[in-house]
Amino acid sequence: MRWRGPFADSYFAAAALVIFALVPYLALASAFQPLQTQIATGLHLSSQTLANTSGLANAGYAFGTVLAVQLAVRTRPRRLLALYAAGLVIGSVMTALAEPPALFIAGHILQGLFTSLMLIAAVPPLVIGWPAKRMPITAGIMNLCIFGAVAAGPVIGQMQLSAHAWRPLFWLATGSAVLALIFVILTWEDESAPQPRGSWDPMSLLLAGGGSAVAFFGASELTSHPFLSTITFLPLVAGVSAVVLLVIHQATISDPLMPMRQLITTKPTAGILAAMAAGASSVPAIDLVEQAIKPSGSPAHLGSLFWPFFGGAVVMAVVFGLVLKTRGLIVLVLIGLTVLAGGVATLTGAAHGPHTLVAFGSGMVGVGVGSSVAPALFMAGYSVRAMYIQRVLALVELLRAVAAFLTAPILLHLALSTGGITGAGTETALWICFGLAAGGALLSLYVLILGRARPQAPDIERWQREGDVPAWDSPPLAAGIRSPKSRRGSAHYLPNG
Repeated sequence: MRWRGPFADSYFAAAALVIFALVPYLALASAFQPLQTQIATGLHLSSQTLANTSGLANAGYAFGTVLAVQLAVRTRPRRLLALYAAGLVIGSVMTALAEPPALFIAGHILQGLFTSLMLIAAVPPLVIGWPAKRMPITAGIMNLCIFGAVAAGPVIGQMQLSAHAWRPLFWLATGSAVLALIFVILTWEDESAPQPRGSWDPMSLLLAGGGSAVAFFGASELTSHPFLSTITFLPLVAGVSAVVLLVIHQATISDPLMPMRQLITTKPTAGILAAMAAGASSVPAIDLVEQAIKPSGSPAHLGSLFWPFFGGAVVMAVVFGLVLKTRGLIVLVLIGLTVLAGGVATLTGAAHGPHTLVAFGSGMVGVGVGSSVAPALFMAGYSVRAMYIQRVLALVELLRAVAAFLTAPILLHLALSTGGITGAGTETALWICFGLAAGGALLSLYVLILGRARPQAPDIERWQREGDVPAWDSPPLAAGIRSPKSRRGSAHYLPNG
């Protein structure tokens, strides 16, 4: 009999593992911007090198989603999770202790990589490994871990800036990583690998890893180079092209890492578009506002303006849990994108308006993100078999990360080069963010209408119990304009994966 941890049967211990695994890096990523000058000064790094470090850490996060799926096919999942947690601890200690710049750079990249590896390894068992009655709690935890942590970042970053100390934040991240490793051991259950002799997909790993690295490197070079310079534009184009080729590759091969053919139906397509639009509009919007209001107050005061951002995410985590099992899930996503667009529109006046605009607008953005991204993920997950939830999460997080973390430096560069960060440039960039959110809402709605996808309560119990059927029906794309013959049987459409 294999050894089992003392808390292997504890749902709340499994939830604690997810919380301590995901919060550190995701909070650090959004707290990073106000601390850049302090970190660069303390480590004797140039602003360009620090931007490269942040960009490559985000690339590691994006690549880790695909790598985690590939490794999970052939290896015992709990042993992988222990390895990931140990890697996160090592990377966090390296950043907290760093005196040589190279130690910090390597450690922060490891933080990004191992956080996404743990996300893909730890979250799916929490979703499908416990009774359906736990699902609303799981949904709220996911929302808070992924988006609540991001929403808390600006407040935490400004507080640390006010204290003139950035290392304590990295030590807190280290402590959280250590707790994650402890909970991996306490909840230990050494299951067998799904496919010990499963095939490797080196092409997907190359496209995901190479594409993420060069794309985020190119975006980070915007700190000191024009957009159309060779060192920025060519890597950006090459990296984004590689990610697009990855998606096409997954849709065409016989044994894909991610079930693209099952996801190219109405509801998951609309959900993925919504998640990408929310990420691409919210992350740069908050970054732009942080930069724009920097000269107008103390760090402690400016940080307090983003409490509504975090509060909105907390409120919507509760609402999401309440709506999860109802017909309102799809409606919640569309409302979330609409509120997000309204919040970004409000923030366009932040540079020269009263600070109450920042508080009100950031609160709307928090509500919008909290009610769109995680619900959109479940829109996609419910549309395929429960056994594929890990792979769906990997794809959605890859595309969301690329959309969010590439758009932010591009729009920040646009603001700086078209009127300044405290002038018309920020307003222009924020209106682009508004267009991304509003356009994402309209495009997702159009996909749903074109496919005649009706609001439907997911059958979560059956989805978990049987494992080989979706939780609800997802019509083929554009089913509403296809011939009656091609629409026949579309109510239970489930293409081969």
